[in-house]
Amino acid sequence: MALSTVLDENICYIEDKIPVRESFDFMTRHLYLGETPAFFLGLNGFCRTEVLQQIFSDLQNASYTKDAKVEDIVRYLDGKLGYAQASLCDSWDDIIRNLLSGPAVLIVDGFSAAILIDARTYPARGISEPDLERATKGARDGFVETLLLNANLIRRRVRSRGLVFSMHSVGEESRTDVAVAYIRGTVNRGLLDMLEHRIDALRITSLTMGAKSLEELLVHRHWWNPLPSIRMTERPDVACSYLLEGHIVVLVDNSPLVLILPCTVFQFTQSPEDYYKSPAVGTYFRLVRFLCIPVSLLLLPIFLLITAWFPDLAGSLGLLSEVGLTRERLFFYILAMEFLLDLFKYSSALSSGKFSGSLSIVGGLIIGDIAVSLNWATAEVLFYAAVTLLASLAIADTEFGDAIRLYRILLIAGTGLFGIWGLGVCLALVLLSAATTPTFGGFSYFWPLFPFNKKALGRLLFRSPTPKAQPTRIWNRGKAHD
Repeated sequence: MALSTVLDENICYIEDKIPVRESFDFMTRHLYLGETPAFFLGLNGFCRTEVLQQIFSDLQNASYTKDAKVEDIVRYLDGKLGYAQASLCDSWDDIIRNLLSGPAVLIVDGFSAAILIDARTYPARGISEPDLERATKGARDGFVETLLLNANLIRRRVRSRGLVFSMHSVGEESRTDVAVAYIRGTVNRGLLDMLEHRIDALRITSLTMGAKSLEELLVHRHWWNPLPSIRMTERPDVACSYLLEGHIVVLVDNSPLVLILPCTVFQFTQSPEDYYKSPAVGTYFRLVRFLCIPVSLLLLPIFLLITAWFPDLAGSLGLLSEVGLTRERLFFYILAMEFLLDLFKYSSALSSGKFSGSLSIVGGLIIGDIAVSLNWATAEVLFYAAVTLLASLAIADTEFGDAIRLYRILLIAGTGLFGIWGLGVCLALVLLSAATTPTFGGFSYFWPLFPFNKKALGRLLFRSPTPKAQPTRIWNRGKAHD
């Protein structure tokens, strides 16, 4: 719907569509630009007051404006309003959307177009290093909840003329800004077109949980697919490295997480720490992280299998110091330790930093010792559970580690109930679940292992020196399909 040339009609329309008189955070002013009436509307807290004061002080200064009446809105905007981020808009939908996003609106009597003044500012926290993606060396900045600041962090690192931030709006009520970042000439155009079409076609009320909600809307997973389908990061250096390799980065306003497309399972084993160390040291720790995945998944189920179902072999290997433990008791011990360690990890993660150290001491010294004294566990079970927990914490991505935890619980249950056959069947179910994990665009989740790409697999397993690790071309993964 277009604006009217009568100012009073435009004011009535605004008051009918927006609760400017009911909501305290709307700012309204009736102004005169010379002898021409005007109406100002903005959101308190989203506008830089000092900038708007200077603009309207100049516009209402008779010696500055000289003209008694505004005759041409375009000429007036170009000649009198020197602020850089000012534009005309003649659509009520666009005006209201911009107003609720932060820009101020100036409606002048006699014209069917409003002036949008983008003098907005958002509350923002410092760009500190993300807690879950720390590195001993390197950059200490991280994405925040403001989309423009996140785009600036990327632009600061990638000053390519082909870098594009394509803006979209998602949510009938929230109108959340979503920016799709890519580099022209390197991006997969089929994947990009599919992504933008999918985002524009979303018909939802709001993105309640920001980037996480958008991830679940873009890729529909079943409950038996706990592995993450889209890589997310809070580190600008990680996002820029994927951009330069031809990936697409999706930024969501009000969320410090950015999405990286396309995704493979090997992305969740990567860490920026590898590239802040020498190639040999980086390769060593990368291989250690790869080893932590099977250790976290299989150590406790195999320990349970040997000690509960093959006691003679367990005795010869010295896996248990206590003789005569029944199969049921060992099964209970391991399930109890699994639950207690998960509870301990979850409580430590959500507690204040003032208490996390105390929780570590209590959990490590008191609870473990008392659990053994009360026959809730044995020292061996406690040891293998602790090794499993350390291996889980060494996995670079927490969401990937949580999926491994669910798989491990399934293997423990199958092993405790049905022995080696239960372990084999549950392991087959785990592999089937991982193989059927959906990805956006239909790319292989296990690339470059399948389809096999020797060079790309070598880059994933071994940390290459910087001269050889430059993204000179885009890896061929096939075509995106819906």
